Amino acid sequence: MLLRDETLQPTEEALKNTLKPEVYASWSALLPRLGSEHGITGEWRYYNDGKAWLFKAAFKKKTIFWLSAWEDFLKISFYFTDTTAAGIEELNVNDDIKTAFANCLKVGKLKPLTLEISNIEQLDALFEIIRYKLTVL
Repeated sequence: MLLRDETLQPTEEALKNTLKPEVYASWSALLPRLGSEHGITGEWRYYNDGKAWLFKAAFKKKTIFWLSAWEDFLKISFYFTDTTAAGIEELNVNDDIKTAFANCLKVGKLKPLTLEISNIEQLDALFEIIRYKLTVL
C-alpha cells in the first residue's frame, strides 16, 4: 500500500509521482466522472487505524466506496447489506467480480466488493457498480 506518510498529503502532483502511469491515468479518468456524471464528492483523509491515506467517495452523506493506492492498482471497496448484495449478480460486470463477491466473507453485517483498478478499461465495471450502489442507498 502506498500513501502511508501522514505528513505527505495525496495531492495531484504527489499521486502523479507515486502511481504508475497507467494507474494514474485511471485515477485521472475516474475523478471527474464521479462528480459530473453522478454527483459524487470525495476527499482524502489519513486514518490512524490503518496508517494510510484513503479516499472516501460519497453521495450526499452516504459513503459509496473507499479507495486506497497500491503500487500496481487502485483498490476500491464497496460495502453492501444482504438485501442490496442480491442485485450484484444482475450487473453487467465480469463474472470474476461476481464470483469473488459471492465468495467473500462478511465484515460484520456488510459484504465487501473489492476491485483492483490498474487501467482505464476497468472503469466501465466500476461505474456499473457505482450506478447500482446509488440506486440502493
